[in-house]
Amino acid sequence: MPEPSHHQDAPLDFRFEAHDPETYRRQSRWASIDMAALFLVLGLCFSQLLTWAFGSSIWLNALGVLLGLLITSGLIAVLKERPFMAQVRYGWRLKQSLSRVSAHLPVLRRALDEDDPAALEVLSFYYQGISELSRLDGRSLDDDGERLAERLAIKQRRREAGLPERVPGFDERRLKQALDQG
Repeated sequence: MPEPSHHQDAPLDFRFEAHDPETYRRQSRWASIDMAALFLVLGLCFSQLLTWAFGSSIWLNALGVLLGLLITSGLIAVLKERPFMAQVRYGWRLKQSLSRVSAHLPVLRRALDEDDPAALEVLSFYYQGISELSRLDGRSLDDDGERLAERLAIKQRRREAGLPERVPGFDERRLKQALDQG
């Protein structure tokens, strides 16, 4: 199997990083609680303010909730790049990358059957990412027999091709190459 055309200096859309699972879970939990509380408070405040100013109406209540949602979303967009959100941002980006890959699993599997190196790289990322997410979330890996067999076959193919067991991350271009092949 040919070596992937992935260059070391090519930027990755997602790169695996070392994160402590306890810290990840704690920060993710607090970020979720904080954002939910902010949304709740803002939604209630805007609803109360609108009904106080214009009278009671279900539409004004709904508008207040919508305003609370918009402001909370805007605040998340502004704060997501802050250092204290690094753990949460990493998890979001990992889940987003895994979602991109999982939408194309049947095509990627067909490309892998045709010995496509891009498919091997992308599926390696997928299973490595699933393991990483399970580790961070403190959950056991939910592998059925078929997924476990596929995971082991991918490891074996990487070994036979002389590739490292782990990939550094996810490259959207490699996904497109594999989809073009499949």
